[in-house]
Amino acid sequence: MPALYERDLAAVASVLHLRFYPLATTSGSGPWLVEEGGRRLLDLTAAFGAAGLGYAHPAVAAAVTKAAGEMAGVSALMGATPETVGFAEELLALLPGGTDRRVYIGHAGTDANTAAIRAARAATGRSRVLTFGGSYHGGLGESQGVSGVYVSGGLRPEPGLAQVPYPYPYRPHAFVDSLLADVLGRVDAELSTGDVAMVMVEPVTNDGGVIVPPDGFLAGLRERCDRHGTLLCADEVKVGLGRTGTLHAFEADGVVPDVLTLGKTLGGGLPLSAAVLPAEVDAAAEGQILLTTIGNAVCTAAGRAVLSTIVTEQLWTRAAVLGERFLAGLRAVAERHPLVGDVRGRGLTIGVELVTDRATKAPATLETALTVFRAFELGVLVDYVGPDSNVIELTPPLVLTEEEVDLAVQVLDAALGDVESGQVPEDAIARYRGW
Repeated sequence: MPALYERDLAAVASVLHLRFYPLATTSGSGPWLVEEGGRRLLDLTAAFGAAGLGYAHPAVAAAVTKAAGEMAGVSALMGATPETVGFAEELLALLPGGTDRRVYIGHAGTDANTAAIRAARAATGRSRVLTFGGSYHGGLGESQGVSGVYVSGGLRPEPGLAQVPYPYPYRPHAFVDSLLADVLGRVDAELSTGDVAMVMVEPVTNDGGVIVPPDGFLAGLRERCDRHGTLLCADEVKVGLGRTGTLHAFEADGVVPDVLTLGKTLGGGLPLSAAVLPAEVDAAAEGQILLTTIGNAVCTAAGRAVLSTIVTEQLWTRAAVLGERFLAGLRAVAERHPLVGDVRGRGLTIGVELVTDRATKAPATLETALTVFRAFELGVLVDYVGPDSNVIELTPPLVLTEEEVDLAVQVLDAALGDVESGQVPEDAIARYRGW
């Protein structure tokens, strides 16, 4: 085990640990990280999506260096700075719809989603929020309390939480066991009570198992929210800003949400999130989240560099092309490995579901953890998600090359083969609990 990793175990609180292998890195560039000792690792996680432009992106580094040198304040709470105002203006310019909106600027998807929930409740006078089974909206407070992955795990839900299945087009599941019409019918029934302030939905789920919903799902939600006077929030913290092959993931269904939340890729590796709200909704919740360093000039400078890079290089087009290449390669791999039950995704949000039996689709939870660990040993970083922890998640940086896609496919092919042949012992993962 690397010395740096041992030091981490001795000094860093375990509440911060979500570990799949003994990763200890000292530098990074593009989609590559460098371990203590010099080994290079191809990162297909992008740090859970937060390194959407890869590591040490030149535009982000230059913007951060300049902002830190000028240091025009450290908070949006007390006043305006050019970087923070510019960031909000540039983000608004990228959104369709043309309505009067404001940008909450935060540190993470967690507080962006909490800001959206509080504002929706204040503006509508309604208390309930509707989310979906297997959803992930944050790790603290209200956003955690409406997340399906936490509620199903035993966390006390937000008072009055309405939760319905996410339309899962692959197989029946404990969380999601119905088709699109049934799901939309359940949404309709919940909204008809007249006390739901907002529907919060991920256009593609990740932590719930990398689920791409059937066409018409978001459009169906939009129609029902309009009918019942309910706000629609697209949580694109993980899948937004080009990852799914369009600039905004909601574009795939031809709708525009009332509220949009962003994070991860937005900060270029720095803590930055946003909730875009209708002006009248924002005004109802003035001063409801007071985190001292939100809207600081350094992080918003990074955000401006990220937005500029994504738009200038049209990285959503790159994600669409590379995603198709990835899916084709992984589906070819699936034909050689009985462990693979399904390969699915949109753009550079991809899931490889592992099963012990293709007929029953029984989850291969142990084998998934072993495959992820073996891929790490072979030089590729992936993680696993899903209620049964049996979906290998790929959310690589948007700056990946075709050659790196092909390398990743080869390594995952080898890792699956090593697990199927019994070459990876169970005790190898004993110290790494993952989810």
